[in-house]
Amino acid sequence: MKFFMKKNVLVIALALILNACGAGKALLSVENSPIVTSIDLLNIIDDKVQVGINPGAFTTSTVIFRIPKTVPGTYSSDNYGQYIEDFEALDYKGNLLQSIKLDDNSWSISGAVQLDKVQYWVNDTYDTENDVEDAVFSPAGTNIAEGSNFMLNLHGFVGYFDGFKEVPYAIQIKKPADLLATTTLSGEVDRKPDPIWDAFTAKRYFEVIDNPIMYAKLNIETFEINGITVTLSLYSPNNVYKASDLKDKMVAMMGAQKKFLGDVDSTKEYNILLYMSDINIPDARGFGALEHHTSTVVVLPEAMDIGRLEQAMVDVVSHEFFHIVTPLSVHSKEIQYFDFNDPKMSEHLWMYEGTTEYFANLFQIQQGLISEEEFYERMLTKIVNSKFYDDNMSFTEMSKNILEQPYEPNYANVYEKGALINMCLDIILRKNSNGEKGMLWLMKELSKKYGTDIPFEDEALFAEIVSMTYPEVDVFFKEHVIGATPIDYDVFFAKVGLATKDVQEPTGYFFDGQVPYMDVDVQNDSVVFIRENIELNSFFDNLKLKGGDIFRTINKQEINLETLRPIIGESFSWTPETVVSMTIERASEMISVEGPVGQPVKKVKKIVALEGVSEKTVQLRNAWLKN
Repeated sequence: MKFFMKKNVLVIALALILNACGAGKALLSVENSPIVTSIDLLNIIDDKVQVGINPGAFTTSTVIFRIPKTVPGTYSSDNYGQYIEDFEALDYKGNLLQSIKLDDNSWSISGAVQLDKVQYWVNDTYDTENDVEDAVFSPAGTNIAEGSNFMLNLHGFVGYFDGFKEVPYAIQIKKPADLLATTTLSGEVDRKPDPIWDAFTAKRYFEVIDNPIMYAKLNIETFEINGITVTLSLYSPNNVYKASDLKDKMVAMMGAQKKFLGDVDSTKEYNILLYMSDINIPDARGFGALEHHTSTVVVLPEAMDIGRLEQAMVDVVSHEFFHIVTPLSVHSKEIQYFDFNDPKMSEHLWMYEGTTEYFANLFQIQQGLISEEEFYERMLTKIVNSKFYDDNMSFTEMSKNILEQPYEPNYANVYEKGALINMCLDIILRKNSNGEKGMLWLMKELSKKYGTDIPFEDEALFAEIVSMTYPEVDVFFKEHVIGATPIDYDVFFAKVGLATKDVQEPTGYFFDGQVPYMDVDVQNDSVVFIRENIELNSFFDNLKLKGGDIFRTINKQEINLETLRPIIGESFSWTPETVVSMTIERASEMISVEGPVGQPVKKVKKIVALEGVSEKTVQLRNAWLKN
């Protein structure tokens, strides 16, 4: 994390040279000079900021300038060029060059040998999310709140010229003196502070977009986690929260993560940029996070209470931090050489998102942050959620085509079935290695072989993993990841002495916790009826009541919303022997029922430990969950 309040003398001097005259600029080709970018956060007009891109000299007659269509980690076509207005290409004398807009994100510029710079105005995404059907996911979006906050996911502001994505960038930002930048983007601090200028450098375009910047008034906490300097920077528009409110939770959580990862050491610096959205105004609505090599952008509602906020931060940030393993350290050429405007997607979302989501849950049980029962409940929830997607779809086929139909609607399954795929692989590895090796071991071995700068061949990864592991892994990949055969999770649970079973748990007569078994039809005399989209408890089952039944009387009392309330109150004092009589309407027929209310219980599916399993199986389960 760096707070930049000083100019980079070399960057500013170079910018002056490049702007001085065409003759001077002609001496420096695009390949041999940085692309100087300016962003003006002081002179906001109509909630827009102006951006200038000043390259070296081109030798071609035409050049294409692009703003990204898609960025890594989003797996969606967001077309950031739609937020660009008044695009202009200028020659050395300040005259307009001809530019033609090719699509939402691309402009073809004629007379490129005379091109001095391009400039344009940028709208933000946060305050338009409610008006756009397919809004940009907020952690990948942008915010322009004059004088208080700027969320600079730089892919929304800074573009690139075709063929020159590997050229260095020098970024100059003019900003309010009282707003400070939190970023891991490189910068030079080598002269007397200038409170309205920041200067940053990047080795290539990917580095520009991989290092978001958040400008806000100072609200940070910095701490050390086993050699990693972590900075939490928080923006709370109504000053509800401070970074210090979350520091202890983040220290405990990230300390546990680092202990879980052990010798994985891909970064010395990590930033958490937390933007808290105001739900009372047009603002960010896509809650979650987006990973980068050395930082993550998190967007959550400011209205959350501290308990829910802490748990959300644990779940969200732990997932994003584990991305330092994959895809940030282990990834294919499709990721390493990502095409922002014509992306070729990798087939390994089962790993990039699935492994990460699995680790985000596994580390919490291994490090004692949650109980075994809580971990089982999370995995079972993922099993249930995964069934809402196409369970007969090849995961690799979905991954390669994730931007297209019918695959795109199944994307969220990477966090459900993707995590479960990794759970099954983890169990396979543990069983075949007598508990010594698991998915974390595998990812560490792949990190040693590849790392941040060496990508693997997309189609070769499965064979590589099988060569490092066991034939059973090959069978699993071919049947359940490459193939489309649904997974029988009980087969894998049995290997560690577990099974999914229906068990009975106490519940209320009319409510399951805070969830009612009834609903009200306000457009039809406010009749009260039994919900059809919920599994009923024993109270309703024993009286042979069904979803859709309308209550007409209970204990001879005519029922509406007002008369039902005191009956619900009375139910808290009912004993199992209490007798209740009802008249219900079902398909226009009146039916009378009567009987003891009993002790209400509900049927719940749970992952439970099997009795009578061998000590070796118990040891294997402990190795999986506790080592």
